[in-house]
Amino acid sequence: MSEPQPAPDPRGAAPGPRRMKPAQLLFEPPEATADPEHFFDLESMEDPRELLSRATELTLAFRAAADRATEFQALAAAQLADPSRFDRMPLATLAEQAEWTEDYAQKMIEFGRSLLRSSSALPGESD
Repeated sequence: MSEPQPAPDPRGAAPGPRRMKPAQLLFEPPEATADPEHFFDLESMEDPRELLSRATELTLAFRAAADRATEFQALAAAQLADPSRFDRMPLATLAEQAEWTEDYAQKMIEFGRSLLRSSSALPGESD
C-alpha cells in the first residue's frame, strides 16, 4: 500500500499536514501498565525539555498508529460493503458493528474503496 492517508473526519475538519516521522511505539511491561500513574515513564522525567520531546514523540506515534488503524478500518468496510460479495454487510449493520453513524460508515467505505483503487494502481503491488 501507499503512504497512509488521513481518514475522513466525522466532524468535517480537514486533516493537518504530517510533520515528521513518528517515534516507534514500544509496549510497556505488564507491571508498568498495572500502575495507573505510569505512562511510558513520562511521570519520572524531571527535565521539562526531555518530557516535552518524549511526549511529542509519543503523540505523533499514536496519531500515526490511529491513522493507520483507521485506514485498515476503511479497507475492511469497503470489502464488507462490496456488492460482489455474497455475504455483503448492510450499511446499518456495518455502522453498528464499527460504532459509527451510517453517514460516517458510507464515508469510510468510500475512503476504503479509494485506498483499494490506489493500491491496485501501483506497479508491482497486488491485492
